[in-house]
Amino acid sequence: MDTWYATTKIMLTIDTLGKIFYCPIRKNRLVSRTDQRYHHVPVVDLPYSADQLSYGQNIHIYKFPKNHQVKLFRITMNSHRTDFIVTNDKAQKTSQAIQEVYGYRWCIEELHRELKQLTGIQNCQCRKERIQRNHIACSFIVWARLKSIAYKINKTIYHVKNSLLSDYIKQQLRSPSISMSFA
Repeated sequence: MDTWYATTKIMLTIDTLGKIFYCPIRKNRLVSRTDQRYHHVPVVDLPYSADQLSYGQNIHIYKFPKNHQVKLFRITMNSHRTDFIVTNDKAQKTSQAIQEVYGYRWCIEELHRELKQLTGIQNCQCRKERIQRNHIACSFIVWARLKSIAYKINKTIYHVKNSLLSDYIKQQLRSPSISMSFA
């Protein structure tokens, strides 16, 4: 999820449901090490040893229940950007593994962008839930079909959609299916 959704309420709800989350948090989010539970500082000011950079550290996030702790990883994306990622997945041991899981975010962002740009998923004008669900399902089916064609012909999904439209327009210009008369 994005930092916008990494709220206390959402993270605790996900945890209560028994699900795992990986949340980037803003650099001004107040946290404390588990051994200094009541001394909260912005996450960017938290000291890190070499081991903690490699293996993360257990922290308490401000306004979380007292005994609730998460694991914090500091990931350097490039020389100008550092992300702070918290997870309730106690099995995660290394920053490298966190970077791999965190990298899946981009694939999800691409999916959302392609759905919006190519299928018109956001254009449903219907009020009934059932029709909205059908519209969303149809949009996903169209996206999946476009994606499979794109993989087969080794082109982008945008090229596939545009070529479908351009082939149709060329065919209609050659021999129109509707004749027009000018009076």
